[in-house]
Amino acid sequence: MSKRRLGSVRPPKRCRSDMDNTSTSDIVIINGNSHPDLANMVAERMGIKNGGCSVFHKSNRETIVEISDSVRGKDIYIIQTGTKDANNNIMELLIMAYACKTSSARSIVGVIPYLPYSKQCKMRKRGCIVSKLLAKMMCTSGLTHIITMDLHQKEIQGFFDIPVDNLRASPFLLQYIQESIPDYRNSVIVARNPGVAKKANSYAERLRLGLAVIHGEQKETDADEVDGRYSPPPTSAYSNLLGNSVEMCLPAAPRNSTPQHAPTSSNRQRTTSVSVGVPEHIVKVKPPLTIVGDVSGRIAIMVDDLIDDVQAFVAAAEMLKEHGACKIYVLATHGLLSSDAPRQLDESPIDEIVVTNTIPHEIQKLQCHKIKTIDISILIAEAIRRIHNKESMSYLFRNVTLED
Repeated sequence: MSKRRLGSVRPPKRCRSDMDNTSTSDIVIINGNSHPDLANMVAERMGIKNGGCSVFHKSNRETIVEISDSVRGKDIYIIQTGTKDANNNIMELLIMAYACKTSSARSIVGVIPYLPYSKQCKMRKRGCIVSKLLAKMMCTSGLTHIITMDLHQKEIQGFFDIPVDNLRASPFLLQYIQESIPDYRNSVIVARNPGVAKKANSYAERLRLGLAVIHGEQKETDADEVDGRYSPPPTSAYSNLLGNSVEMCLPAAPRNSTPQHAPTSSNRQRTTSVSVGVPEHIVKVKPPLTIVGDVSGRIAIMVDDLIDDVQAFVAAAEMLKEHGACKIYVLATHGLLSSDAPRQLDESPIDEIVVTNTIPHEIQKLQCHKIKTIDISILIAEAIRRIHNKESMSYLFRNVTLED
């Protein structure tokens, strides 16, 4: 005889649904032609299959995107980084995002480990801020979120009208220093120019190491370029005006009236005007390269966010060798390594170049045996997982400062 009271209803058994665990059924990862290996590694770490998307170019170099799987109502993650072919990388990303937008995707997240044109984030001469233009294009194409890594300037995030997560690769590089550089306690962190001093100081403080800064500029500055802006104004047009600059700055008093604040001789003496024409900026004197700090008998570790043109790194390494550095390492997040950078690095006194795989550089590694790679796909996969599950991203930014 059942002890259950008559008329009572037994609650139904709770069925275990897909929402009880982390569901990846509505995640679609697609990629362009910039870095398919990284996209495959991220998909493998997440335990999902890379979505079917083919990106190719017609004979007239137009970009064609074909998405074979349904993306309606799903979260799309487009993995597309910047390489030497930056313009095609950008167009592929924009067309893929717009194709997902017109196919009724729920959200479209652009995973761009290295953001192209990130160095063009300041106004120069008659140019423009290209990073701002690129941000507007990405927002218009349909992207709802951006995941990137180690922007050249953190202020670039303000160019976007959508959320931007700027991940950091410094934990991976710090771990490499501690585990793969013998006797790293005898090292000194080197900033190859004062602009990288904050990042280098952050590394030095975390590792409890010394800091050295290479001061001086070897490259030509913008002031050396011939530009129409340097044509001086005609002095004759200002000769009469500047001679009476004191009187022009003072208001004219009405006739037959006593001015309330009549200019006195002391006021006139405190007003200064230039002699002739508009004053010219004093030309900067570029000092020779000098090292602030002791590197004699130490392991020199240069840190930066990007390695593209390596001439500055080679010049800094030669100076470090002259000052007695026993070994020289170069660590950076993005290894673009353009032009003949592998050959220059192979012939330089640099012992090892360590970069992450945000940019493909397999060909460069074949040309230079000094290049080592750190895999950061686990960081991107964790960021995607947290965004999809609406979890906090603060865990990935623990102990991260503005200098990192």
